[in-house]
Amino acid sequence: MTLACSPRGKFQSDGVVGAPRMLAAAAGLLVLVLVSTGCQKALFSPDEERSPYDRYDAIRAQRPPATVEDEFGYKKPNVRGRLLDND
Repeated sequence: MTLACSPRGKFQSDGVVGAPRMLAAAAGLLVLVLVSTGCQKALFSPDEERSPYDRYDAIRAQRPPATVEDEFGYKKPNVRGRLLDND
C-alpha cells in the first residue's frame, strides 16, 4: 500500500484497503438477500380457489395444470394456461 500526499495536505491511499471492505459488504448484502427471501411461505396453496371461475373449472374437471414443463424438462408456472379462455 502506498500513501501519497495530496495538495491539500491529506493522505490518499491507492484503493487497496477499500477492496476487501467492498467485497465484505457485497458478501453481506448477498447473504442478507438470500436469507430474507428464502424462508417465506407460499402465498396460495395449489388447491386453493383463486376466483369463481377457478371454482367453476374445478367442479367440471377443466382446471388447467398449475405447472408445465418447458423444452428442457424444467417445471414452470402455467400462467398462460390459467389466463386464457377455456373455449
